[in-house]
Amino acid sequence: MPSTNRDQLVALDRQHLIHPVTNFRAHEKRGVTVLDSGKGAFLRDIDGNELLDAFSGLWCVNTGYGQESIVRAATEQMARLPYATGYFSYGSEPAIRLAAQLVELAPKSLRHVYFTQGGSDAVDAAIRYVVYYYNALGKPQKKHFISLQRGYHGSSAAGAGLTGLPVFHRNFDLPTLQQHHIPSPYPYRNPVGQDDAAIIAASVQALRDKVAELGAENVAAFFCEPIQGSGGVIVPPVGWLKAIADTCRELGILLAVDEVITGFGRTGPLFACEAEGVEPDLMTMAKGLTAGYAPMGAVMMSSAIYDAISEAAGPDIAVGHGQTYSAHPVAAAIGLEVLRLYHEGGLLANGIAVTPRFTAGLQELLAHPLVGDARNRGLVGALELVADKKSKRQFDPALRVNEAVAEAAYRNRLVFRAFNDSILGFAPALCYTEEEFDLLFMRLKRTLDEVLELPAVRAAMR
Repeated sequence: MPSTNRDQLVALDRQHLIHPVTNFRAHEKRGVTVLDSGKGAFLRDIDGNELLDAFSGLWCVNTGYGQESIVRAATEQMARLPYATGYFSYGSEPAIRLAAQLVELAPKSLRHVYFTQGGSDAVDAAIRYVVYYYNALGKPQKKHFISLQRGYHGSSAAGAGLTGLPVFHRNFDLPTLQQHHIPSPYPYRNPVGQDDAAIIAASVQALRDKVAELGAENVAAFFCEPIQGSGGVIVPPVGWLKAIADTCRELGILLAVDEVITGFGRTGPLFACEAEGVEPDLMTMAKGLTAGYAPMGAVMMSSAIYDAISEAAGPDIAVGHGQTYSAHPVAAAIGLEVLRLYHEGGLLANGIAVTPRFTAGLQELLAHPLVGDARNRGLVGALELVADKKSKRQFDPALRVNEAVAEAAYRNRLVFRAFNDSILGFAPALCYTEEEFDLLFMRLKRTLDEVLELPAVRAAMR
């Protein structure tokens, strides 16, 4: 690509395009990295550099890039019917069939599907339906929502308050007085230590205490991710989600499980809920639903919620929630083909087969001087970098170690997520091969070695 065209794009980007979750001025100074194409696990930028993507775009391109059958499904649907409204009782075959397949594949408690454009508005829809539900039951006081510190539930006006990351609250007047957070079940830095049973017990007690503080009669729902993705890939102990689900049932509050990141094979099974037999009242999803090939998300709900809303609306009044692109036929056609690839195409099976290689690669890097913790479940994982392994002391944020890691990784032609607190997040596509994992960990070790040699990093580790 001629440099003049690249320079023009960088200039236009600086002038006009607002990027998500970024410092506007820092981005203007840095300039955009323009991605040009992708195939399998690899991306190519506008300068022709081939990059190994170890993050599936943004936790979403689970199938890898350039899957021709997905492109065909989208092309055929666009030629036949590029748009169909879901309003006025209209619909399209792909959306109807996708909803039916999701009900067949999801936990048995979930019988109804509302399609959105992504994860944030799936969470927003879930919140709105929960509010409607309790009003329908004649319990209008149940309006308080609880979620986890370090949790991520999108950046909509409502969902960003449930998100437990301060950057999503600052100057947005969030969280609201009806949104509350309890501590993350963060094994590496949990005050109770790293014993699984103690971590689970502490988390359950924190939920009980918060509900008692607010009054169970005032609490509507608890929202959580099976694994906290954007909060640093926090992997709770096995059994945590089941214990939380049982506690929600006992306390009479709804459980909403956010599987936007963990769904569609990311942790092994199609949904992370399956691993512990959890049947939530609501479940949000997106990302892997279409593998990032088109915007689409969904919220699934139980018949109890659906029926209560239906009865309250009566025979004549519409339930006032909807979006123009809900159940978009092209996105739904893509979703159907992506589901086929997960099952008939062998992607779920491949993800499970290569997980031991991913796990081993992360664990081997615990020997590196920078790495304090390595964790994963399935094909989502993290390395936590520390200035001192014994004390788990973190690097001073002013050092911007995450930026140094990201820059070194790009030089080594590797893409992953370097969080602000020096946690490195990984989410390789389900199509990864053993050879691609070899390449990933070779380039990752080289990246860590380069960062280790930086004078500021060396000084911080003394």
